[in-house]
Amino acid sequence: MNKYCKAWIQEWCQENGWTDLFLERRDYWAFPPHAVMPMPIPTEALQLIKAEKGMSPEERLWCASAWFAAVTGALLTYWLQSPMPLVAAFAFSAIAVAKFEDDD
Repeated sequence: MNKYCKAWIQEWCQENGWTDLFLERRDYWAFPPHAVMPMPIPTEALQLIKAEKGMSPEERLWCASAWFAAVTGALLTYWLQSPMPLVAAFAFSAIAVAKFEDDD
């Protein structure tokens, strides 16, 4: 899951003079001021951006989907008098939560 919105990092790059932002595998790279070789965006900067901006749009979508699955599973479990919808909702929510984990 992409924990950062590219627009947020682009904004940071413009403020700090970095140019030509691109994503290489899971890391964002750009050219620092007066440099001829790209470097990864500093981890401290990414953590600061994350603390300031909060959840990315992709994270919000997964979170909303997990809530929707949980509520729908609970309602269907009550209506159908079967635990299987709740089990399916739990499985989906477990996958959504796992996607929030850092891969580092």
